[in-house]
Amino acid sequence: MKVFPAKELEVATDNFNESRILGNGGQGTIYKGMLSDGKIVAIKKSKLVEENQLEQFINEVVILSQMDHRNVVKWLGCSLGTEVPLLVYEFMPHGTLFYLIHDRNNEFPFPWNILLKIASNIAEALAYLHSASSMPIYHRDIKSSNILLDDKYVVKVSDFGTSRSVAADQTHLTTMFKGTFGYIDPEYFQSNQFIEKCDVYSFGVVLVELLTG
Repeated sequence: MKVFPAKELEVATDNFNESRILGNGGQGTIYKGMLSDGKIVAIKKSKLVEENQLEQFINEVVILSQMDHRNVVKWLGCSLGTEVPLLVYEFMPHGTLFYLIHDRNNEFPFPWNILLKIASNIAEALAYLHSASSMPIYHRDIKSSNILLDDKYVVKVSDFGTSRSVAADQTHLTTMFKGTFGYIDPEYFQSNQFIEKCDVYSFGVVLVELLTG
C-alpha cells in the first residue's frame, strides 16, 4: 500500500473541484485526478466521518488488500492526513456500466461480442471473489453502477465498502440488510441471511439490464 500525501491529492484534483467529479455514491464522491508523475487516477473522498462510514472505509481497505484480479478494480493507496479518508484507484476511462447502458448519448446496444465479454468478465470476478481469493468474499452490492470499464471495455468490479470475507467452511452471513433495491435477492431481504448466491442473483439482474438496455 502507498500512503499519498494529502497535499498531492488536493493538487491532483484541483482542490477537489466539482468539475473533476466522476460520480457520487453512498460512501463518498469519486474525483478524477492527475498525480505528480502524470498518472491519471480515481480518488474516492469519503463523506464526513461517522462511525459506520469509517467502518466501511476500513473494511474496503482490508478487502482490497486481499485481492489481485484483472476484473477487480486496482487499489493504489490512500491518504489519512485529511479530515476524511481518501482512497486512490486506477482510473477507468469508460466509467460505469450503468452510464454505458442508460446515457442517451451512447449508442446502445453494443455488438454482441462486447456484451458477452462484459458479462463474462463480471462472472469471472464473482467466481474469483467466491472461490479463488485467499478467503471467500461476498460483495453484497453487485449492480451496474459498481461495474467499471477500462479503455478496452474490460470490466473492473468496484465498491467493496459493504463486502465481507468469510471462512471457507462458512455457508452464510447473518447480517443487517445491505444493498440496492432492484438488485437484491428477495430471500436475503426476508431472512437477513446472505449467501454467495445472493451475489449471483444481483449478477442476473445486471445481465437483464445489459441485454435489454
